[in-house]
Amino acid sequence: MRKIKASSNYLKNQTRKNLAKAVLCVLVFLLIFSVVMYRAISRFEWDMLAWVGLVFLFVPIVAFCYYLRKYRIFSGGWAGEKQVAQHLNSTLSDDYYLINDLYLREGGGDIDHVVLTPGGIFVLETKNWSGNITSSGDEWHRKGKRNFNSSPSRQVKRNVQKIQRIIGSSPVLRSMGIWVEGIVVLTNRHASVHLTNPSVPVLKLQQLPSYITSRGSPRRFSREQLEAIGKEITKQKA
Repeated sequence: MRKIKASSNYLKNQTRKNLAKAVLCVLVFLLIFSVVMYRAISRFEWDMLAWVGLVFLFVPIVAFCYYLRKYRIFSGGWAGEKQVAQHLNSTLSDDYYLINDLYLREGGGDIDHVVLTPGGIFVLETKNWSGNITSSGDEWHRKGKRNFNSSPSRQVKRNVQKIQRIIGSSPVLRSMGIWVEGIVVLTNRHASVHLTNPSVPVLKLQQLPSYITSRGSPRRFSREQLEAIGKEITKQKA
């Protein structure tokens, strides 16, 4: 499989950024704690400022928990995207092209993967979720997750529309009649999925290569055409 470079490193950057902020919170906590203890020990008493300092210790603790949670979310997503890229690279031939982590100028988040095939384009939304997952249409739920409002099927449909707009705005691509389909890919082996009337294909990582190779439009595109399609799409990256 061939790669077309368009990576914005969004998940990688967010993972590192939130880890750095979590570490900074630990350092701030240690600094405040050291100042409070030094003051108390040097004065042999706990005065008002010492108690105030102890209260302020809760600020870096709360911030640390927040950034650690964000770090885990982004690092899990980053790991899932790497799994997809590695698996496709090892199972698909050089007749297929992969664009990873495409962040478009129009915004609305990044597109995890775009796969260019001889039969058309697949837009992938990757989720590295574990546990019990249920989906009815575009409504998704994860057992034990409160205030969960993510819908990867809606997200991938929005991303399909973005790719279709790029195709529609290009005279070269518009005349080619390019077929586009969105897929939700679940990479975590510990995920248990229960689907009811899914609005897009929802696949485990191991199912993805065979699905891609078996689908597409009757019209076939050459490597040269796929490279031209990839070039036009990546022109729109931020």
